Amino acid sequence: MQVKKYSGELVEFDLGRLKGSLSKSGASPDVVDDVWERMKPMVYDGIDTRELYRLAFRLLKREADSFAARYSLKRALKDLGPAGYYFEQWVSRLFNHANYQTLTGQLLEGNSVTHEVDVVAQKDNELLLVECKFRNTEDAKITVTTPMYFLSRVNDFAGRTFSFFGKEMEFTAGWLVTNAYMTTDSINFSAYYHLNLLAWNYPEESSIKRRVDNAGLYPVTCLTTINKAEKDILLKQGCILVKDIVDDISQLDSLDCAPRKKSRITQEAIELVNHQK
Repeated sequence: MQVKKYSGELVEFDLGRLKGSLSKSGASPDVVDDVWERMKPMVYDGIDTRELYRLAFRLLKREADSFAARYSLKRALKDLGPAGYYFEQWVSRLFNHANYQTLTGQLLEGNSVTHEVDVVAQKDNELLLVECKFRNTEDAKITVTTPMYFLSRVNDFAGRTFSFFGKEMEFTAGWLVTNAYMTTDSINFSAYYHLNLLAWNYPEESSIKRRVDNAGLYPVTCLTTINKAEKDILLKQGCILVKDIVDDISQLDSLDCAPRKKSRITQEAIELVNHQK
């Protein structure tokens, strides 16, 4: 049986891969098998991967909101768009979790031109130049032209000192962070020129997917118990992570929702943040 990818390409259906993604939602092997058995009669040759996702999401949500939320992480990152401003805020929080102090949207003078820097991150003797590349399509890939462009920005700051967080420092490293996939050429180029990459599935052991699951750093757009308008309200007030709700339940006051719904949102948030793979 074949499935149609977002790009329109037909590929062989991989049941192991589907079950693996279901398992990463936190569902037990029995739940995964049960979800597949209920999906099976609705799966057909040539089915769109988006339809597969919708089927799995709906069935996981019947088991637990947090399963569906975790399963929807890639879609949730896409929902931090359309322009990527909130993605930059979310990336900043990833570096905060690693004990970096951060600033976003900085205008800095290079040797030749002025640059808008997405995130500046500082810890000890490190000062990181972070470039965020947001993509709002499912199968988007970062080609080699992007790290080439980023390298030119890194080089334009060479030898220049900046004052951040009470220290005068030069940038010590460049990071390219994206919610998309990386092509082999982009990975090879970045490795040769010592650019650090963080993508949806790269590096394998510390990718965005793994970092989020391991530390519970889910964006609020993961939540399945609130609608898009409510997610937008939370984002606008600076509630970027689901963890922000767990730490301060008053974040939900702006939604003006009934106590029962607030309780369900809180339960999903706690289950999502506290579960670690």
